[in-house]
Amino acid sequence: MQLAKVVGARVTGVTVSEPFPLISADPAILTEVPEEYEAQATAAAEQRLQVIRERADQTGVDYEGVHVFHEHPWEVIIEEATKRGCDLIVMASHGRRGVAALVLGSETNKVLTHSRIPTLVYR
Repeated sequence: MQLAKVVGARVTGVTVSEPFPLISADPAILTEVPEEYEAQATAAAEQRLQVIRERADQTGVDYEGVHVFHEHPWEVIIEEATKRGCDLIVMASHGRRGVAALVLGSETNKVLTHSRIPTLVYR
């Protein structure tokens, strides 16, 4: 937020939830219906975006929050940044290393690889 304030930028917070899985090995998912799953995912997303909104309000930065259901968060991040004419994508690194980073894949790495918009990774 401080960077955005200094350069007079606006901030768009993006959070992505996976769509309701039709097939899952997670027993908790098997007891949910799509509407319940989406309501819970939306509530969790709103909480994450609220944290960003509060920081924006505290620093006086113009802010908009976006929540999307999609299988590939990196695609949504790039699409939203492109659609909104963003000059910079700022992402946090969760610091996964080794096999965990390879197996899980890194949304940050995918954005870095596929985006034409400069990306700043904060750790």
